Amino acid sequence: MKTDIEIASSIKLNNIAEIAKKIGIDAEEISNYGKYIAKIPVSLIDEQKVAKSNLILVTAITPTKAGIGKTTTSIGLALGLNRIGEKVVVALREPSLGPCFGMKGGAAGGGYAQVLPMENINLHFTGDFHAITSAHNMITALLDNYLFRNKGTEAYLKDVVWKRVLDVNDRNLRYVVTGLNGSENGVPAESGFEITPASEIMAILCLSKDIEDLKRRVGNIILGYKANGDAFTVRDLGVDGAITVLLKDAINPNLVQTTEHSAAIIHGGPFANIAHGCNSVIATKMAMSHTDYVVTEAGFGADLGAEKFFNIKCRKAGISPKLTIIVATTQALKMHGDVPLSDIKEKNIDGLKKGFANLDKHIQNMKSFGQTVLVALNKYNFDSDEELKLIEQHCVDQGVMFALNESFMYGGEGAEDFAKKVVKVISENPSKPLSFTYDESDSIESKINKIASKIYGAASVNIGSKAAKKLALIEKLGITHYPVCIAKTQYSFSDNAHAYGTSSGFTLTISDLVINNGAEFIVAIAGNIMRMPGLPANPQAKYIDLIDGNVVGLS
Repeated sequence: MKTDIEIASSIKLNNIAEIAKKIGIDAEEISNYGKYIAKIPVSLIDEQKVAKSNLILVTAITPTKAGIGKTTTSIGLALGLNRIGEKVVVALREPSLGPCFGMKGGAAGGGYAQVLPMENINLHFTGDFHAITSAHNMITALLDNYLFRNKGTEAYLKDVVWKRVLDVNDRNLRYVVTGLNGSENGVPAESGFEITPASEIMAILCLSKDIEDLKRRVGNIILGYKANGDAFTVRDLGVDGAITVLLKDAINPNLVQTTEHSAAIIHGGPFANIAHGCNSVIATKMAMSHTDYVVTEAGFGADLGAEKFFNIKCRKAGISPKLTIIVATTQALKMHGDVPLSDIKEKNIDGLKKGFANLDKHIQNMKSFGQTVLVALNKYNFDSDEELKLIEQHCVDQGVMFALNESFMYGGEGAEDFAKKVVKVISENPSKPLSFTYDESDSIESKINKIASKIYGAASVNIGSKAAKKLALIEKLGITHYPVCIAKTQYSFSDNAHAYGTSSGFTLTISDLVINNGAEFIVAIAGNIMRMPGLPANPQAKYIDLIDGNVVGLS
């Protein structure tokens, strides 16, 4: 079979105006970025149409390091729905350069289920990530200038909490010292970098309803604290308008196409292990304004992305999926069944059966939100018929629909049956109104405890001394009503990355709390999770190249 980029390069793309027309958007409304990419203005969202559209969430069991195929499944389902005559848009997150050049090599789907032009989407795209990086670091530069100009005065801040961001994986930048080599070069201070998807501005962009809401949220970002303990914000710095100017184009979602020329909207890219893991509210509502079915995804396993999709995004945006799809692979199931990673492509019935516990916990969690669940197996050519029948029967026993996704190999044709089952389930048994894990009125500690016990299976939560001080600060600031975004490993229900399968009876340790006052949620750092990833021993960058004018190595 051809590589992903070979398949992508072999497909003749339609002009983006034709793609827009398919979903009822006039060419005059869009802003073109070349022939095959465009931005859609926020003004085209229609809340009445949003309320009538069928939103489908794609999530997954706990993934292997190679992932689970959520994006391929999301795109494949959209292709399948389109093929059976349904009007559909897939709404996805934008890829980050860090993973593209690090572990993953790309995040635009795979095989014959991709969004195109994949090399542009995986690289600089329309510059949204650069705008967010620039906005974040512009705030940092303006804050440093403020500190330099007010050194030794009452206006100086006693504590600074705002760092820097960069869209790369670089462990050396986690902790740095700035302002060295004399007073003319600034004020010496400890600082550090996080990856752009972890920026609070990324979260703000993805949760804002329009440009005015974005400006309000940017102004509320807490940069540090004054001598009297009061918060010092971007609005106090007087630059909320200037930062909004940097984001005026980035707030509009991006329109591209799939391998079968159906519409795809891609916007925002927070990770689910260190942020809230969903594409923008604007992109989701834009898709829902123009189609009968919208397929969207949430990052990593359902304990991370889906939990935050419901408790943060849906709660704030007033939307709710009609169906949640949990993606699984035989490899991941066998990994959770204690099969060595080197052997998970080999047939192993006992390991597969043991791995069902991980799937079952995710099913139970999604049902706790009131969701109807369908399990989609992302099929590989080495999967045996016996394994597939065993998984299907297990799903039947669990009372959930099962479907095979073969869109990687066959595009929309390989997802036709999958799509028909999705339409059938939504028409006959749509999800109930959302039941959240916690109430807004709960304390922050209670919210963390409820997520840890109900979703992860923890017996208790240990709030570290640093986090405990932040709890008191959150009380003082009067923002205990904010939802909680737990940053933890994606490879386990617990904060131990090597605890495959399911976890119970463990203690979840919260080492710190980060107040995202603009995004209006609290980030709880579980264990030693890092908000600036490092590169693997053999980064994908070694295989990415430009040969005869063509990009290779992205997948």
